[in-house]
Order: sequence, then structure tokens, then C-alpha cells
Amino acid sequence: MTTNATARPRFAALDVKAGTVIGRCMPRHRAQEFRRFLDCVERNVPTELDIHIVMDNASSHKTKLIRSWFAKRPRWIIHFTPTSSSWINQVERFFALLSEQQIKRGAHRSTAELEAAINAYIDARNANPRPFQWVKSADDILASIERFCHRTLAVHAKVG
Repeated sequence: MTTNATARPRFAALDVKAGTVIGRCMPRHRAQEFRRFLDCVERNVPTELDIHIVMDNASSHKTKLIRSWFAKRPRWIIHFTPTSSSWINQVERFFALLSEQQIKRGAHRSTAELEAAINAYIDARNANPRPFQWVKSADDILASIERFCHRTLAVHAKVG
């Protein structure tokens, strides 16, 4: 996941039960960097646990290098988010909080300062982790989407 044009790509893995994060800033967002991040996650998750990975459809996630890496690790279960549905991915929620609470509030004069701020945020969050919890039911979310669709259609009907 990338922050913006001035920041280096970052990767994050979220322990949804504990709320802890494994995060890494890297100079690029290619398959090689993603593989190094996966190796880091592999080293940090107890071997008796399965790992469910939820990814967007970035090309770096689908290369031969990455497919081969996953093929050798049956405990990794891969899930891809549908296009335009990053909101369903809890790691995206973590990135939003990181951006809101750390990146946008700071004045970073260099990439190194930005990376230090990102790492400090992750360390602080891991010192007192809290799992993300959905606060609305699926029915509430679908009802909200339905209301949005009706409002959108009503606006377009008035314009047309």
C-alpha cells in the first residue's frame, strides 16, 4: 500500500484478534519488496497458526515470484478484495488511521523522518493493541448503501 507521492510504499500485516501490526517501509512496491515483507510476516507468526492474507489486486501480488512463494506455504490462505472495495480490508482501516493520526499531523522534512513517524506510530499502537471491530451489522451496512444509491439516483433524475 502506498501513502502518497512523497512517502515510500509501506506494507502492513494485522493480527485481527490481538490488534497488533507488522509494518515495513520499503523504497519500492514491487514483487521483491512484497516477498521480503511476506518473509518478515512468516518469521513473526507462530508456525502452528494459519495465515489469512487479504490483498488488493496489485500486480506485485500476482507475479510468478509471489505465486511460487505462496505455493510452497500451505498455511497461507489468500483472499483478494474485489475491485473498489478496499473499505472491507481492515489493513486499509489501519492505513487510514495512520494517515489521519500520524502522517497528516506531522511535518516531515525527509523520507527518513516520515518512515520514523510511521514506525513510531506502529510501535505505539503495538504497545497497547486494540482489534478493529465492525460496529454495524451487515444489514445496517447494506441499508446504508441502499440509501446512498437511492439518493444518487434521485439527484441524477433531477439533473436529467
